[in-house]
Amino acid sequence: MQSRQARVEQALTHSLVATNISPSSELVDAMHYSTLNGGKRLRALLVYATGEALGAQLDCLDAPACAVELIHAYSLVHDDMPEMDNDDLRRGKPTCHKVYGDAIALLTGDALQSLAFETLCDERLSAQQQVAMVKALSHQSGLWGMAGGQAIDLASVGQDLDLSALQMMHELKTGALIKASVQLGLFSSQENWEKLTPPLSDYALAIGLAFQVQDDVLDVTANTDTLGKMPGADIALNKPTYPALMGSAEAQQKANDLIEQALAILVDMPYDTKALAALAQFVVQRRH
Repeated sequence: MQSRQARVEQALTHSLVATNISPSSELVDAMHYSTLNGGKRLRALLVYATGEALGAQLDCLDAPACAVELIHAYSLVHDDMPEMDNDDLRRGKPTCHKVYGDAIALLTGDALQSLAFETLCDERLSAQQQVAMVKALSHQSGLWGMAGGQAIDLASVGQDLDLSALQMMHELKTGALIKASVQLGLFSSQENWEKLTPPLSDYALAIGLAFQVQDDVLDVTANTDTLGKMPGADIALNKPTYPALMGSAEAQQKANDLIEQALAILVDMPYDTKALAALAQFVVQRRH
């Protein structure tokens, strides 16, 4: 994890270097501030782990790993804004809009999203790979993925959702971008994409939902220093969560069960999936 985290940090820094020649130094500063601020880089790690398991060249994984992290960074900037979750802290530091104002924060998210797709136009990837990646990342981050899930999340404040509706929302809001990460790793390889898409998608959906369940649990059980943001935010906003519907212990068990499902899928794959298995376990072992 540490070596790949360091690799994607270096690649992200390189991808942002070109933004230094810009008509707006404030926007550039905000992009750097919001992207190079630590974080687990789980989505990038999933790109690397999937691609390497399938024999992809490491150099071909840098662009998709950066792209998915840029999309994730843009989503967090927008998610923290007053119109969304109105958070003051992100990874232990003031959120983008608190430092640069709402207008620059909005533009920061827009610019990071555009840079993500520009980054995928990498000469080390074939035209077929680039098209597949752009299609996957745009689909999973748009209406039928992350953005659609966030819209449902906003509309659900104060509403009583059952477990089925809550799961659908989180499969889009959180799980879709994790699914995109695994897809990008697959498309970096020369393996049979059509054959491997179903099992890898099932793996990604299981750990994506487990990630969100664990987030819900940590929002109840962790403190500000550990989380890097204020705990209890979902409760304060009257959002439906897994602990609220099931109880914290039952929610934690659900997350563990989802990881077991993901690990069972990997067992049947004829590849070295140890890194993917370790990342699945990390999802429920993390404390922030």
